[in-house]
Amino acid sequence: MQFARTLKRPFFSARIRCFRTRCGAVVNVKNRIKGIICLIKFLLMKKILLFFVAIMMSAGLALAQNREISGKITDASSGTGIPFASVQVKGTMIGTSADAEGNYSIRVKSDDDVLVFVSVGYKQVEAATAGLKVVNVELPVDATALDETIVIAFGTATKESFTGSATVVKSSDIAKVQSSDATRALEGVVAGVQMTTSSGALGSSPSIRIRGTSSITAGKSPLYVVDGVPYPGDINNINPADIESMTVLKDAASNALYGARGANGVIMITTKKAKRGEAVVNIDAKWGVNTKALKTYDYITDPGQYYETHYAALKNYYVSRGYSASEAHLKAATNVAGSATNGGLAYNVYTVPEGQLLIGSNGKLNPAATLGRKITYKDQEYLLYPDNWLDNVYTPSLRQEYNASVSGSTERASFYASLGVLDNKGIVEGQSMKRYTAKLRADYQAKSWLKVGGNASYAKYNWRNTSPNEAAGSTGSVFGMAIGMAPIYPLFIRDGNGNILYDAQGYKRYDFGNGQNAGLTRPNAPNANALCTNLLDLDVNEGNAVNGTGYAEFKFLRDFTFTLNGGVGLDETRKRSMSNPYYGQFVTNGGNISVGHGRSLYFNFQQLLNWNRTFAGVHTVDVLLGHEYYRQHSYSLSASKTKLFSTTNLELNGAAVDAKKAASSHSWYNNEGFFGRVQYDFANRVYASASYRRDASSKFHPDHRWGNFWSLGAGWLINHESWFNAPWVDMLKVKASIGSQGNDNIDNYLYTDTYEVTNSDGEVGVTFVNKGNENITWETNTNINAGVDFEFFKRRLNGSVEFFYRKTSDMLFFFTVPTSLGYDGYYANIGDMRNRGIEFSLDGYIIRSKNVVWSANLNATHYTNKILRLPDERKTVTMEGYQGYASSTYFYGEGLPLYTRKMPKYAGIDHETGEPMWYMDVKDKDGVVTQTTTKDYSKATDYLAGDPTPKLYGGFGTSLSFYGVDLSVQFTYQIGGKYYDYGYAASLNAPDSQVGGNFHKDVLKAWTPENKNSDIPRFQYLDKNFNSTSDRFLTDASYLNFQNAQIGYTFPEALTRKIKISKLRLYVAADNIFYVSARQGFDPRYSFTGETSYTTNSTIRTVSGGINITF
Repeated sequence: MQFARTLKRPFFSARIRCFRTRCGAVVNVKNRIKGIICLIKFLLMKKILLFFVAIMMSAGLALAQNREISGKITDASSGTGIPFASVQVKGTMIGTSADAEGNYSIRVKSDDDVLVFVSVGYKQVEAATAGLKVVNVELPVDATALDETIVIAFGTATKESFTGSATVVKSSDIAKVQSSDATRALEGVVAGVQMTTSSGALGSSPSIRIRGTSSITAGKSPLYVVDGVPYPGDINNINPADIESMTVLKDAASNALYGARGANGVIMITTKKAKRGEAVVNIDAKWGVNTKALKTYDYITDPGQYYETHYAALKNYYVSRGYSASEAHLKAATNVAGSATNGGLAYNVYTVPEGQLLIGSNGKLNPAATLGRKITYKDQEYLLYPDNWLDNVYTPSLRQEYNASVSGSTERASFYASLGVLDNKGIVEGQSMKRYTAKLRADYQAKSWLKVGGNASYAKYNWRNTSPNEAAGSTGSVFGMAIGMAPIYPLFIRDGNGNILYDAQGYKRYDFGNGQNAGLTRPNAPNANALCTNLLDLDVNEGNAVNGTGYAEFKFLRDFTFTLNGGVGLDETRKRSMSNPYYGQFVTNGGNISVGHGRSLYFNFQQLLNWNRTFAGVHTVDVLLGHEYYRQHSYSLSASKTKLFSTTNLELNGAAVDAKKAASSHSWYNNEGFFGRVQYDFANRVYASASYRRDASSKFHPDHRWGNFWSLGAGWLINHESWFNAPWVDMLKVKASIGSQGNDNIDNYLYTDTYEVTNSDGEVGVTFVNKGNENITWETNTNINAGVDFEFFKRRLNGSVEFFYRKTSDMLFFFTVPTSLGYDGYYANIGDMRNRGIEFSLDGYIIRSKNVVWSANLNATHYTNKILRLPDERKTVTMEGYQGYASSTYFYGEGLPLYTRKMPKYAGIDHETGEPMWYMDVKDKDGVVTQTTTKDYSKATDYLAGDPTPKLYGGFGTSLSFYGVDLSVQFTYQIGGKYYDYGYAASLNAPDSQVGGNFHKDVLKAWTPENKNSDIPRFQYLDKNFNSTSDRFLTDASYLNFQNAQIGYTFPEALTRKIKISKLRLYVAADNIFYVSARQGFDPRYSFTGETSYTTNSTIRTVSGGINITF
């Protein structure tokens, strides 16, 4: 109301009468208009003036408040600048980083502001700014921070206080490996860890063993724990760029608290979170090329040479049958490209002048022969021309990956978010992998007594693997077929001008060897062409994986901390497999489509109570009590149909005929444990720990579900003793531990009989499937570890030497029974086995100066394996004094290593006839056994023939950085062990009833009357014993592998700061660069058992260029 009344006053009259302007006189009523105009001008000028005054005052105030502070951050012990140290205004998000020399500058708002200086390896320092323009600080070295933080079961420990055995791999090392599976970064870096790769297919993961194989039948893989929660999902769904570290726990002191699941070791994956300091934005992008990394055996690849070699086998055969040399030549030369029933190859891809033979009497290709042969068949002209099948399987492909992250932290809160995209094409046409990931992590100190946090990640993936079949000898294996095909056979059908023909659907016509190509039938894999079906068939997996963890940490009564942890994960995959209706085994069915859906859901809850107190300043006791509950559900649903409407419709509704193969299932697994741990520290010199866990697993009968697992550990820091006087020793620790863990890594429901519901003439039927054994229970691993950790010469040299003894008791084993009983067998706890060895790791700086840093690393592991005890009922065979049982080419005996081979021993060749010989035991009438030789393979005696355990394995590498340039290389190696070289044996084969297979060039060195000193038997058609299984093909499994390399350049910060970039790095990275083994093509990295494969999808060599930008 007051405002309204004011407006009613004669405002202008009153003001104008008393207003004197610079225009001169008092304004009267007559001149109101002019007065109003003057008034407006005055008011505007006044407001503008006041506005500028306000701006100037504000600016002055701002300048007074936003003072610039500068200075240098140095090492308190050496006085050198600390590069890239973080500077933050306490209690705010305002911060910066020092340059490479340790210089910094930052603005503060008031004299009350305090600067916080932080750098890895140094203690945090705070400095007041009141009245100062220059603040120089010295950061003291933090011995605790310099120690690696080791993530252990339900907590962390420093390297000095840790009494167990563990190795930490940091994010900087993980980033050097270009793989969707982050565990590849462990290869050759962690002592005691072995890795093998059985397939190079996209999304495939390596098999990992920690300190040897722990069981005969039960699972042997380690447990994965992600951010404190056991993780059953696919490691490929975790973006390696989001991982801060991976810690490998190897002994009982470090993993006994995981009880039932820790027997095979534990790999702890810790994802990234924000570091103290200003907000950081990081972008990394890389583009690369994938190529084939697996070497190919030294096969005969020249078509003419192949015909010559096959001709020689035929000629030798005819000579052995009594033909004269000239007769044998004529018959062999006539049949070499003729009918397969006469040993011929059925295809002649050379044009030979009329009346002449393809092979001359000298055994060489007719010099007048020209490659390519035109044939007219059913009024159609065809050109027979050989193709390199393997070159058509593999082709270079592109790989691109993008990652972006944002992180920030204050004293009370931290935040980390990331996005990732991976688009990886396979080196086999049609194969691809796409993955999209997102991650969000936040931690908040809500109160002095309460801290909460959450961590969520998401992955969406799509894999296309066109040919999952990698079985040797399978006509459905594109790799086996391409490798095993002689170099004379066409892959495609061509017209008379050499043009590849196309079918009605627009696809290239492939030669299936079934008469479609000029009426010819191929003797090797007739009516098959896996390369064609590989392109037309599809195998697609797409899905989503969501994982989340959360925690709440409560501190009370000064010494107590109570933590609630929860984790949940959902991984669902939809799989569609299509077999085309045009070519291959499903032509008569009109094609086949199978659709399946799988879902895995797990959740984990942990309650942890921790008490920590120091007495008299030297006695520190830490006690942990906890409970953990874990449950996993697995669901599946599948069905299939035939008679496809279109190969582009990969749904069941796109097919007409129900294949009546619908199925669904649900299984679950539950684990629950109660545990405790006590740790003691005396004056930072003597450490001791003890743990106990009582665990239950749903995989066993209720009467046998609970197991007790424990550990004891101790460590002594000798360098902290007052009498110790060696200034060059920074740390010297002696440690030892002992304990036991359990292994329940078997299928569900093996403790009870299981049945399958079947269709019995339209009625419900039940079929017996598995025989249960309610008495099965845990395998128990007892681990003993003893070692020395050391750091010398101001931490320029550090490493460890450790002895380990690992005994597996009550091994779970599958007993086979006669098929007449209606089931295959059953599981039982039998036998003991041990691994014993020593491992060594060393890291050091060769040069460590201001501008040049050169470091190197080396690790080595030696261990032996032995079966200590088998049940009496399994001791069915005695070999060379050892009792046990045989399975395939293995002999499992007490006192012998696991996977000991048993097979005939090769005795060389008869140098007069060229026939192969083997050793044979002969027993005389007095029972005395003597050894002789035999040419009859069926009479050869099986002998123990070595085992695949290497004498030594590990890795080594080096890193060099100077003036912005960085270079790193890493190698892996293995020395010793015996592996069976199936690829070499298969290609060193004389042609038999099925001809047309590939030959290794070593057959050219075979015995002949002119080459009697050869150790390779005569090469003769229908000689079935030419490559019979024997220790002749057991090969030294030593190898040297150039694992990865990276070179980069980081631009000077003085330059990048001008464009608001704190770090800019360009780099080139390469993985799976090359390997050297005993024989070209032989790859002992395939398995732990001594098996190899020559039909596997090649591992991928990747070379990429990238850019990393930090804001």
